[in-house]
Amino acid sequence: MSKGGEVAYIPDDSDFSHFRHQCENQEGWSREYSKGGVTVWSQVQEENIAVQKIKMQITCKDVSPETLYDVLHDTHYRKKWDSNMIETHDIGRLTVNADVGYYSWRCPSPLKNRDFVTLRSWLPLGNDYMIINYSVKHPKYPPRKEFVRAISLQTGYLIKATGNRGCILYYLTQVDPRGSLPKWVVNKVSQYVAPKAMKKIYKAGLKYPEWKQRHEPGFKPWVYPEQNTLPSISLAELSVQRADSLENIDESGLSEDRMRISDEET
Repeated sequence: MSKGGEVAYIPDDSDFSHFRHQCENQEGWSREYSKGGVTVWSQVQEENIAVQKIKMQITCKDVSPETLYDVLHDTHYRKKWDSNMIETHDIGRLTVNADVGYYSWRCPSPLKNRDFVTLRSWLPLGNDYMIINYSVKHPKYPPRKEFVRAISLQTGYLIKATGNRGCILYYLTQVDPRGSLPKWVVNKVSQYVAPKAMKKIYKAGLKYPEWKQRHEPGFKPWVYPEQNTLPSISLAELSVQRADSLENIDESGLSEDRMRISDEET
């Protein structure tokens, strides 16, 4: 998603349009998994790009697009459903529809945990919504020794209304984990981790309206920017996170029989 160069930028309409096209277009994508309402595709990358791009889709009956949009924005609610999350918080706002945030992720043992600093932007389009991000460097959030700082080259969600108060959710991601991962890990992601994550978002959407009624129901700064109390930050404080400035670890020798996926959800 990066337009080249080191300067961070706020995605414009053409970036959102390109992201939507990638979600909806099947050319060049290979289907890896299709079961229980979830489909997962991967895209074969050019030889000089080692980072896999994957895309997922789930049909969410009885969850409106605006509810799912709220779920994906609401960091307080995320702690209720994202059991892989260690920590997340917003760092600062750039515009009414762009901010910078931190997220750390519990990887399946024996892999090291990862974290990200990303610039996130969002765009409501009638009854459809998009949220996209990419990794940036922030001077107050350098890599931490207990995590491997990973890179989101492009990650995002497209929520499409289906006309019956339901929606279809697309999730597309291209992440550099900053490490040589074993092939079995890559296979596990498309066959197990990714479908499970999509189902958890769907379940979270079903439960969100009732939860939100009890937790500041009128507070939605992603919808009402005047509620946003985050400190303003300048694009000049940020730069695009490049892979060559980060540690690269080799986990390719780790065996599958040592893997533990800690997840209380079935």
